[in-house]
Amino acid sequence: HHRRALIHAARRVTGLETCVDGIPMHGMLDQQILAAMLRNAGLRDAAIRRAMPEIRRHAQMYYVRGCPSLERKVCPGVRRLLGKLERAGIPMGLVSGNFTRIGWKKVERAGLKRYFGLAAFADMGKDRAALLRLAIRQARRRGWITPGTRVSLVGDTPRDVEAARANGVMAVAVATGLCTRDELEAASPDIVVDDLRSLPAEALYLV
Repeated sequence: HHRRALIHAARRVTGLETCVDGIPMHGMLDQQILAAMLRNAGLRDAAIRRAMPEIRRHAQMYYVRGCPSLERKVCPGVRRLLGKLERAGIPMGLVSGNFTRIGWKKVERAGLKRYFGLAAFADMGKDRAALLRLAIRQARRRGWITPGTRVSLVGDTPRDVEAARANGVMAVAVATGLCTRDELEAASPDIVVDDLRSLPAEALYLV
């Protein structure tokens, strides 16, 4: 449904037929995916920049209107881990490559929205490192982070590991996405797991 939303919005605004074939989407932000789709369809960068705000608006409208239930799409161990962190009083934020309304709708339809007290989405920064930096600033302003607090980023792509490294936080890689465990290990995360069932909650916040 997410992919259809991007394709629909690109067509609605530019009239071009696009697709995601050949685009390494894992870890990319929505606007990066759209830009690649439009370049492949022959649109120049200046035209892409002009069209992007309206494409973003239509993509979010399309997605929010028709997003199906995602409760059966939640990866193994996610609910259990979030529940443990919540019971331990650990604040959690969402760093997502999706546009804001798409990202919130996804976690809402997955039944996970209540766990996240703050978020940084694709339309708030140029890459994942910038989004994580923004989320960390939000957490500091709220008093969630003090000197010595362990901050961890859990993600499923090498770009997530790079974002964690760029911000000096612990990188946790989980192989339930499109990247293999070998690809994740090559990025040198602090922790790599096959899925979140094997990640102790305490590893994310105990120094």
